[in-house]
Amino acid sequence: GKDCSRDRGMEPGAWSWRAQEGQTFFQRFRHWLDVLDPSVLLTSNAEIKNSRLLLDSLRETGKDSTQDTKVKEAWKLNLSSVHPDTGNIIPLLFRPPALLPVAAPLVVATLMPHRRTTLAVLSQFLFQSYSAGFNVANGNATFVEKSFTQKQAVLSLGAVCYGTCAGALPQFLVNRYSLNISALQTFFIKFVPVPLFTCLSAFNLAVVRGAEADNGIQVVDKHGNVVGVSKKAAEKAIKETAESRAALIGTTALVPGLLTYVLQRMQFTQRNAFILTPLRHFTAAVTFGVMIPVSFSLFPQTGTILRTDLEEEIQSSSEESELFYNRGL
Repeated sequence: GKDCSRDRGMEPGAWSWRAQEGQTFFQRFRHWLDVLDPSVLLTSNAEIKNSRLLLDSLRETGKDSTQDTKVKEAWKLNLSSVHPDTGNIIPLLFRPPALLPVAAPLVVATLMPHRRTTLAVLSQFLFQSYSAGFNVANGNATFVEKSFTQKQAVLSLGAVCYGTCAGALPQFLVNRYSLNISALQTFFIKFVPVPLFTCLSAFNLAVVRGAEADNGIQVVDKHGNVVGVSKKAAEKAIKETAESRAALIGTTALVPGLLTYVLQRMQFTQRNAFILTPLRHFTAAVTFGVMIPVSFSLFPQTGTILRTDLEEEIQSSSEESELFYNRGL
């Protein structure tokens, strides 16, 4: 059960990251390429639960069978489908492998210029709503209330509404005030969205996961034993994850515009201008797909924090120089 697992420390899913994801960016990147395999979304809940039983049995016997193909597949299924703090199966649409197939169309719709402001608002609302759901489902849950509380609901709704309005603002200004001057249109449609969407993605994550900063998250020693609950560790976890999300969305917003800028100056595309729009959308989707494992790999899933950077009561509870926490996604 969940409560028992919290008493003994991190769930196997959380602690396994330290051993499996690697200590360098490229090791983590290769690991994420494996975990993000979309085919695992076709796996039934019964198969996922069986993989948990297999890993739990190996953990209890202390056997090291990580090279066994069946065990590897069990780890892959566990890490891609089960929340590392609670042991609960993550809702299908919010599992990490679902991010590309579900969110890519929303990202493309969000980045494209819209003739009608209502379409811009709708695309922003759908993307911000999905982002909030993904952030909640994959956040640290070691000391957050088991149920989705009223406070979390208000924070999530506020982040979605603010992100929707702010994200659609450039398109609203262009349509509402008929900004026909080419320089103004270029500024609001091509330049403003990149830093705006970057900041809004980080803002969404920081606000939705605000309960972690209020309550603190568990920090553990190198054996996975809980040392205490730290707000400072929570702040570090949220900051790192917000930066990785900003890198994901910021790069996705930037690259298609840069490519279009270059292609517009080539004779072939000047003669065949109709290919620019679909090419821009395709580039956005591909960039988003590439940046998912890149952004997830920027920081280790099992974060580290110096004991001296934590609260005094935690410093006195351990003699280890470094402690660990689940960063979340």
